[in-house]
Amino acid sequence: MTDVHVHGTVEPGFESVREEFATVVANEARDGGAQLAVHHHGRLVVDLWGGDGVDGDSLLGLYSSSKGAMALVAALLVQDGVLDLDRAVASWWPEFAAEGKGGITLRQLLAHRSGVIGADGGLSLDELADDRKTAARLAGQRPFWEPGTGHGYHALVIGALVGEVVLRATGRTAQDLYEERVRVPYALDYYLGLPEELEPRFRPALPMLPSPAEQALLAANPIAPDSLLAIAFDFHADPPFDLAGFANSRTVRERGPLSAGGIGSARGLSRMYAAIAGELDGRAPLLKPDILAEAARIHSSGKDLVTGEENAFGLGFVPLATRYPALSPLAVGHSGAPGSQAFADAATGLAYSYTRRRFGFMAGPGAAENDRLVPVAVKAATGAAGLA
Repeated sequence: MTDVHVHGTVEPGFESVREEFATVVANEARDGGAQLAVHHHGRLVVDLWGGDGVDGDSLLGLYSSSKGAMALVAALLVQDGVLDLDRAVASWWPEFAAEGKGGITLRQLLAHRSGVIGADGGLSLDELADDRKTAARLAGQRPFWEPGTGHGYHALVIGALVGEVVLRATGRTAQDLYEERVRVPYALDYYLGLPEELEPRFRPALPMLPSPAEQALLAANPIAPDSLLAIAFDFHADPPFDLAGFANSRTVRERGPLSAGGIGSARGLSRMYAAIAGELDGRAPLLKPDILAEAARIHSSGKDLVTGEENAFGLGFVPLATRYPALSPLAVGHSGAPGSQAFADAATGLAYSYTRRRFGFMAGPGAAENDRLVPVAVKAATGAAGLA
């Protein structure tokens, strides 16, 4: 397998990661391109890109990766004693108590157990791009199941809900706190609100190109407009939610909505998780061991009421050992709709970020190539640790 279309560097011991990434670029991600960055104990040990239309500095729409940044801000505020996981959301945000939501706790919300997955009649692009507008719509919204009795992916709204709690508790937006406490101190190339001067580096998201077999599968399984899946992904709105068009909207990129508005590079997102996985730039990990362990602990598991799939959630983060057995129970992260995946594993000091530009078929939980890349990265890191 030639790696002629793969660029970048790997440290000694991580050559196998480059080889696997070359296979990915050749078979899954040549059209549109992809990036891969891995940090190990604070060092950038893998920095690769390949395919058409991206380089190592390209900024991509990484969609729900922003939920990881949201979860980090919430965890920092819990660590500070500013937020209490078992306090009712409505104690900060009284309007949220409408329609029987007064007892929903912040813990339930972060674990995707509130039932507030969308709005009757749908949300407009302008609302979804603006967390305050979405929160205002959802304050009076009925939950779509009895809160706390099950879990379902709050795909497009969890950021607005958690963000409103952060704003009411601190007087600051979660985006501002991320910028001040995380992005600027660590010089991260990952943004919740992309500055206009960085727009030339942005590469538009590319829609999925399903094969004939995939097209037949989609046609045979239409999404019912009144289903929880349609409501959570705003497919019942008029017009329905445009997945690729979301990140391609300058309004979305400028405002950086917490649910799906993150823009950045694999380097930037891996570096964010490196600040969770261990020491970075001589600084202690962002989260103390007890806070990280609680954020990583499985709070929801089993059949997701929205997607119908078996999955698990911690507190805003996804406990990724449930998807990638090579990881430890401390591994936390989040995927993004095009197929991106990113995480920190404090047990091994590993941070990882794979990004792609073209949407993969049903790639929401992380494109299938991550199932091959992650174990190779873990094995290489384990070998490197053994040689240290």
